[in-house]
Order: sequence, then C-alpha cells, then structure tokens
Amino acid sequence: MSATSAAGEFVLKATGHVARRQFYSRASRWVLFAATMLAVVILAYLTYDVIRLGWDRLNMDFLTSYPSRRAEQAGLRSSLLGWSWLMGAVIVLAVPLAIGSAVFIEEFAPRNWFTELVRVNITNLAGVPSIIYGILGLAVFVRGFEVFGVTVFPQLGPTILAGALTLTLMILPMTIIASVEAIRQVPPSIRDGSLALGATQWQTVWHHILPGAMPGIMTGVILALARAAGETAALIMIGAFAFIAFDNTGLNQSFTTVPIQIYNWTILPQEAFRANAAAGIIVLMVLVFGLNLIAVIIRERFRRKF
Repeated sequence: MSATSAAGEFVLKATGHVARRQFYSRASRWVLFAATMLAVVILAYLTYDVIRLGWDRLNMDFLTSYPSRRAEQAGLRSSLLGWSWLMGAVIVLAVPLAIGSAVFIEEFAPRNWFTELVRVNITNLAGVPSIIYGILGLAVFVRGFEVFGVTVFPQLGPTILAGALTLTLMILPMTIIASVEAIRQVPPSIRDGSLALGATQWQTVWHHILPGAMPGIMTGVILALARAAGETAALIMIGAFAFIAFDNTGLNQSFTTVPIQIYNWTILPQEAFRANAAAGIIVLMVLVFGLNLIAVIIRERFRRKF
C-alpha cells in the first residue's frame, strides 16, 4: 500500500500483490455475473421458443384426450394420470425414508468407520447416472430378485410401483445429503439446551432439530422431486410405455408419464407432433413449478415458526 498527501489529505492506493488481488476480485465478479446472465438469457429464449410453438395447442381437449396417431387428436390424459400416480408414490416412499435416514445418520448412529463409509457411499451414489438406476430397477423390481432360489423381492413387472421404487432409489442419495447438511446447520446450543431441560434425544430431534432443519430439508426435496418429475431414461429402461389408452387406477398397472410422452412425440417424423411436444413441456413445467411451490410454502412456514 502507498500513501500520498495532497492538501493535508491522505489517499491510500493498493500496489503490488494487493492491487492484483483486487483486480482479480473485481474481474471475477463480472465474469461470474456475465456467465449467470448468459444462462438466464439462454433459458429465457428456450422458454419463449417452447411457449411460442406449443401455446396454441394448449386446450382442455389436449389435457383430456388419450394419445393418438393424429397430432390434432393426441393428448396427455393417460400420461398426466400416470405421472400423478408415480410422483405421489415417490413422495410417499422417498421423503420419509430420506429424512429418517438423515436423522439416524446424524443424530443416533455411532461415529465409527462404518458410518463414515456409509456417508461416503451415499455421496457417491448421488452422482450415478439415472440409466444405472433404470437397470437396477429392471433387474430387481420389474423381473424380481432371487438368491439361491429364494425370492428376495417379488416380480412387479413394468408397473407404477416398480417405477416409483426405481425413482425413489435414484433421488434418495441427493435428499439424504441435503437433509444431513440441514440438520448439521441447527446450532448445537439448541440440542444442549433441550437435553439440559430433561428432554429425551428423540424429543429433542422431533420438537427442535427437525423444525429448525426443515427449510434446508425442503430445499433438497425440491431439487430431488424436480429430477424425478422429469426423468425419462430410467423409466424407459424398466419398460414404461409410450402409448397408454386407459386411466390408471392403481399402482400395479402399466403406465406412461408426461416426459415419456414428450419424448415419443419428439421422435415422430410428423412436424405437427412438435407442437404437441412443446405443449407437453409447458404442462410439465407448470406441474414441476406446482410441486416446487408447495415445498417452498412448507419451507417458509417452518422457517417462520423456528
């Protein structure tokens, strides 16, 4: 740093390594800002292009019609119902299991090499491609799993339940990691104060730790459910159909989903199906935003209470 005097005033000016660090700091800020704005502009353009192409196709008939070989008669009814059944089952299966696993790992499990190995493997599983989970779901849930002639898991076939179990395995690592980190962010003084006042460890977790960690947990749930809502590869691998002309009424039925129907329309040669695919993308975005909005409301409610 150098100092100069002019009319009794001192001016400090960075020199040498300090000046270079300040320059790099200012430059990195603008580089990161430019990268963010580039991503936002690209996303905005893609959103505009999809809405422009598919908006005219959106109507009640499109939402209530079954798939068809004719683009003007094709709709999303069966895929919407299949998607709703699938996501409902995934939420019921994945969220309690992920939160319970995170609570056990962070609050009740002993600190030893085995639990550390479990943590590392959960982190590694979060980066496994979805197609691998599709292969696992096909081998275990769809075809059944036997060991030495003993049935470990029954054969479910390409049903909604098999798809829900596959997606549950896919999003569990991400949700567990987010939940563990959220639980760690709760101040230790809250645990110590609750235990000092005579509360049991479970009472401390239920009444203090979980409410405090819920905003972070719901953030992880939002990201995981968004991934499951748009999943295609794993479901195609387990045998989800692209053409379903009936309403799903149970978990043991064949199914299709909105992402699979969109994929099927995009590979058809007729240009008219491109508008159907764009309209399906709009519907899927609205559905995902709806799930995210519910999770955000729950997160903010717990945040205000805590």
